[in-house]
Amino acid sequence: MNTRYDLASVLGERTVYVKPIAVADLPEQLQEQADGLETLYAVHTAEGEQLALVADRSLAFVLARQNDFSPVTVH
Repeated sequence: MNTRYDLASVLGERTVYVKPIAVADLPEQLQEQADGLETLYAVHTAEGEQLALVADRSLAFVLARQNDFSPVTVH
């Protein structure tokens, strides 16, 4: 029952992380494009490279899966 798993080997390098981003924390140019939204969702690689910034969490997960990534939420 206490078996340890190496999640990196299970999830592979195709894992991306979805996290909410406050629009107020973004550069002004991006804030102007947010169309009144208060939160956007960023999709990042394990190394922290931002791959996408989208309007809602569901869209972030769909986008990741359509590109053969396994999305997980960052708290």
